[in-house]
Amino acid sequence: MTPTEATTRYFHRAADLLKLGEQQRHFLITPFREIKVECNFLRDDGTLATHVGFRVQHDNSRGPMKGGIRYHPQVDIDEVVALASLMTWKTALVNLPYGGAKGGIAVDPKSLSMRELQQLTRVFTQKLQDVIGPGIDIPAPDMGTNAAVMGWIVDEYSKFRGYSPGVVTGKPIELGGSLGRDAATGRGILFAAECLFADSGRTVADFTYAIQGFGNVGSWAARLFHAAGGKIVAISDVSGAVRNPAGLDVPALFEYVHLNKGVKGFPGAEDFDAADLLYQDVDVLIPAALGDVLTAKNAERVRAKVILEGANHPTDIEADAILTRMGVEMLPDIFANAGGVTVSYFEWVQNIQQFRWSEEKVNAELRNVMVQAYADLKATKALYRCDWRTAAFALAVDRVAKASAARGLWG
Repeated sequence: MTPTEATTRYFHRAADLLKLGEQQRHFLITPFREIKVECNFLRDDGTLATHVGFRVQHDNSRGPMKGGIRYHPQVDIDEVVALASLMTWKTALVNLPYGGAKGGIAVDPKSLSMRELQQLTRVFTQKLQDVIGPGIDIPAPDMGTNAAVMGWIVDEYSKFRGYSPGVVTGKPIELGGSLGRDAATGRGILFAAECLFADSGRTVADFTYAIQGFGNVGSWAARLFHAAGGKIVAISDVSGAVRNPAGLDVPALFEYVHLNKGVKGFPGAEDFDAADLLYQDVDVLIPAALGDVLTAKNAERVRAKVILEGANHPTDIEADAILTRMGVEMLPDIFANAGGVTVSYFEWVQNIQQFRWSEEKVNAELRNVMVQAYADLKATKALYRCDWRTAAFALAVDRVAKASAARGLWG
């Protein structure tokens, strides 16, 4: 099942609960705009390179559209459509005044020099400059892109529209980026976990954790959960995986990875097959790498009783059903990893106001958003007597449907 098919299935499950008609469903699921562009630039050796770029703008009924730009060889239109719609539901779930979008270029950024990467980014921006902007569609970093790429977009877009730092989020601080943005997704996962655990009178320190992925999201989640007293016993990345039943020294591991470019070989821990990270004997599993890592083929091997989805779409629909039957509590990606888009919203607000917030204010406001979203999600789950993911989609779809109706987009 493709990502778009899975997302559509979740959407219709929520629409059934909301008793939406066929016309409403068609309107809500259909992307507002799909863009495909050809990006040509000269390589350092003088040859011409061509890469295909995409931008899908899913919905703008609640505000300008928002979503990342990823540079990855496997970027395709189906994946981008699915992720754009997920952004619509994610922003609605945490009640941000946004709709969803997503974009990307089918390219391996590691195959390009810094000059080539900048040229590709500038050409992509030129092709999109008519359909993005602070009040239209606001990109952000994603897989294979970073703050530097966002800075190039600001500069190129500003050549056409005047200085416009609000055209993207996740920028360098020097160009109007927000303090606290780097840690935002990991911190949001922490706040989501605190809410869930508090319902049973427990805290982060009462559980053991395995984290798949040690990039931005996984490394921040590891450091923040460790600082809150959680015992991180296993971590994996592209180099391999390490574990220690007594708990990993996460700050030391972070420094080790900075020097050695991977977790493999970390002193004081046992190396093991990264494919087995998902099956560790822990209380909480945090998939924070690629999508579709939990499938019908491996879901029954999961031993964790709680899954916090740090990655986008890490659990396919068949695995979701299996894990639900197993009694695993899963906080879905559109809630658990919404810290990133929430602080992106704060960055956009700061750009519009031309007033910088302190990091303490950013973190406090992020906590407020995640706590309120959890309360709304919990109430929806109780109302419909359903699982967390179905409740998340029901809450989000209901908000988008009501906004669309209020704008007169249907009777």
